[in-house]
Formats: sequence, C-alpha cells, structure tokens
Amino acid sequence: MLYKYKGITKEGKSAKGSIDASTFDEAKRKLKAKGIFYQDIREANAVTFKNFSTREMPGPLLSSFSKELSSYLNSGMAILTAIRLIEDQHQKEKKYATFLASLRTMIEEGKSLYHALTSQTVYQLPDFFLQSINVAGQSGKMVSVLIQMGDFFSTQAKIKKQVSNALAYPMFIFVVAIGMVGFLITFVVPKITGIFEDTGQELPGITQFVLTISDFLSNNYGELIVGTVLMIIGFKLAYNYFYPYKRFYDAMILKLPLIGGLVQNHELGRFSYILSLMLESGISYAHAVKLATSTFGNSAFSETFKEASNRVVEGNKLSYSLQKSKGTKPKRNFMQAVALGEESSEVAQILGNIAVLYREENDDKMKLLLSLLEPIMMLFIGGIVGIIVSAMLLPIFSMNLGTNM
Repeated sequence: MLYKYKGITKEGKSAKGSIDASTFDEAKRKLKAKGIFYQDIREANAVTFKNFSTREMPGPLLSSFSKELSSYLNSGMAILTAIRLIEDQHQKEKKYATFLASLRTMIEEGKSLYHALTSQTVYQLPDFFLQSINVAGQSGKMVSVLIQMGDFFSTQAKIKKQVSNALAYPMFIFVVAIGMVGFLITFVVPKITGIFEDTGQELPGITQFVLTISDFLSNNYGELIVGTVLMIIGFKLAYNYFYPYKRFYDAMILKLPLIGGLVQNHELGRFSYILSLMLESGISYAHAVKLATSTFGNSAFSETFKEASNRVVEGNKLSYSLQKSKGTKPKRNFMQAVALGEESSEVAQILGNIAVLYREENDDKMKLLLSLLEPIMMLFIGGIVGIIVSAMLLPIFSMNLGTNM
C-alpha cells in the first residue's frame, strides 16, 4: 500500500513524498528509520493502470472463497491441498481460476496464505480481510476467522441485494418518466406551439418558458449527454483520487437528513460487526480496533476512527479516544454502547447487538423511504407533465377568448 507523507528531516528541512508499506504502522517505522519526523501521513490513491485494470473482489465470491477454504481446512487439509481443490472446482470461472492459480503457485513456493493474497494482482482485497488472515495465520485460528469473514461478506452482499431490488422499480419508473418528458419537450412541444407562432398570437409566459427549455434541449441535447457523462466521470475521479474532495463529500453526506442517518447506521453497524468478530476470534483489542477501522467506506468516519485507534494502541479506551478525536463524531448511542462494553468487558457482545440494532433500524427507514419515494416521484413527474399541458392549452384558451370577443 502506498502512503503519502509530509514531515521534517533531522536537519530541520521539510520533506514530503510517498512510501510503500503494508500497514500504517509500518509506514511510520520506515519514515523513522529514514530520519523523517512526519507531520501528516495518509493512504495515497495513485492513478495507475493497475487501479483501472484490477477490480475489487465481489462480496459473494469472497464469501464463497472464505467458506470453502474454511470447510476444507476444518477437515484437516493443508492450505495448498485446499486451494488446489477449490481451483479444480472453479475451472470454468476464468478470472477466479486465475486468482486461485496465483495463490497456489505462491504457496507452492513456500509463501504464506497472507503473503499470497497480498501479492496476487487479479483482485483487490479489503485490507481488514488481509490483516485478519495475517493475524489468524500467526495465532492458529485460520478456520474460525475464515468462517466469520465468510458470514460477514455474505451478510453485506444480502444487504446490497435487498437495497438494489427495492430501488429497481422506482428507478425504472423514474427513468421512463424522465425519458417521456424529455421526448415531449424536445420533439412534441415545438410542433404544437409552432402553430400558434404562425398566427402571430402572443404566447403566455408559461408557454414561452416551456418553449425556451424545449429549444435549449433540442439544440444542445448532444452536448448535454456528453457533459453529463463527463461530469459523472469527473466526480468519480475526484472522489477516488482527490482526498480533500472525498473528505468534504463524505462529511456532507453524513449531515443530510434521513440519508445521513442511513449512512451512519450502515458504517457504524459494519464496524461494530467486524470488531465483534475480531474480538471473538481472540485478536487483541487494540489490533482489532485498527483492523475494523479499515472497513469504513466514509472517509470522514475513517479519519476519526484512525485517530482514535492510534490512541487505543497507546493504551486508551476507544470511547475516550473517540471523544478526544477531531472531526466527525459517531452517534451518541454508539459511544455509550462502546463505553458500557469497555466497562463491563463485554465489548464483543454489546457491539454485536449494536450491529443488529442498526441493521434493523436501517431496514425500517429504507421501507419508509421507499414507500414515500414512489408517490413523491409520481407527484413530481405529474407536476412537470401538468406544466407542459398547461403551456399547450393556454394559447388555445386565449385564442378562443379572442374569437368570442
């Protein structure tokens, strides 16, 4: 992993650059060995061909890999034999088979499963998964950790599938309706209003407004499509490779009504679940906190918890460290639950309950949001269609009134 740093050398000169290390702590040790006192150090997302060609391993596939491997290891097989068996069963899945073949080759060379997973270039793997495998290999708890990882990725995949299925119908209606409205404004409205313009009749304000939009869309629809595509690409590039923008966007998302609560519940629930799994696997509290921190997808939360995890490594409690951390603070009930768990020495159980609570709370909120989304969309689209119809009918009414007078 690549880290960017800013600091000062022993001679008092400013220094900045990047350093390759597998963990944040290793990056700090390397800088110290070079005689650099760092002021700021963070993960660097460099734009390289590898970033574009290597995609993240899908959750269901990673779950399947973890469960299959744990099953074979639990039956007494060696890791190399288990990998070979899984590879034989998935020969038809070319990319996955290549991934397994690369693991087999490196393990045959005497490398550990952790080293093989970090060295392969077929898939990007979550850092907390890799570090969990590393710790499991050292502690002799590979089977239990793999089982828990399999359950975790399976649960996450189910949640994503539920959300996708729930949003499919409303999004289909929205896309079809927007396409229909765009077609009316771009192609139908100009032909109808052209009849009134030929008569020399002064058009009502709403009709002129709709005509202006229609002319703009008719003359610039190509540029609008290209501009929209470029905007989406620009947003993704800025979000992935320009950290200040990513940090600002993620912090803003957390402040949005309803959406912010959903994101917070999802992020904190996932952190609670994985930390609970790590602690039940026998991983030390400080190390488990650092591993679970890497699960955050929201950079605002990630910054807060990374700062807190560094304090935990120094011997402080997580609840105290989160209170002292700068930036985005987690929900109050989460802080209270962590503090209670640390006081009663039942962090794993309490965080497991918190994860279930947040998941159920999100399910209820999603049901409410989706039940409101469809009528809101219909009202919005109905309002647009109503404006277009009014713009078409008003000139007719005006013409009839003029004739009667």
